[in-house]
Amino acid sequence: MEFVIELLKITIPAGLVLYAMYLSMTSFLEKELKQRQTDLQLKRTETNAKMSEQVLMIRLQAYERMVLFLERISPPQLISRITRPDITVSLLQQLLISDIRNEFAHNLSQQVYMSDDAWEMTKKATEEMILLINNSTLGLDENDNGLALSKRILENAMQLDVNPSKDAIAFIKEEMKQFF
Repeated sequence: MEFVIELLKITIPAGLVLYAMYLSMTSFLEKELKQRQTDLQLKRTETNAKMSEQVLMIRLQAYERMVLFLERISPPQLISRITRPDITVSLLQQLLISDIRNEFAHNLSQQVYMSDDAWEMTKKATEEMILLINNSTLGLDENDNGLALSKRILENAMQLDVNPSKDAIAFIKEEMKQFF
């Protein structure tokens, strides 16, 4: 019996010390795990903020490029850039439409960064500008001087108060205001 008592005197304090060590280690490891999770969450938040900032910059660049595109296809800009005195109505019509389509194709990838509504407004402005050019050729001889078509396009745009780019640019500017 004395042996059991002596054994208990040794094992009970050793067991208590072991249990205290177990509790201490468990508490320490839980705190360490929580700290690492907090650090990881903070890093994710910082990474997401950086990514959001980069995406915002790319979106703003896309809107900027589309405004530039819309300005380039506006009647005065387009005509002043393309018209030459030595070309016919038919050739000028082809050059104007070709330039619009090339510019549009060049900026096609920007739709990924724009809202669907802004992209639709851009497409609509492009189509309306081509329609304005085609309608302006009606009544003109295809072999006439291209300056007659240039004049007719500008007159039609002013008479009908049509500037396809203007509405699309205004829409894009309004949409961009939501970022600021």
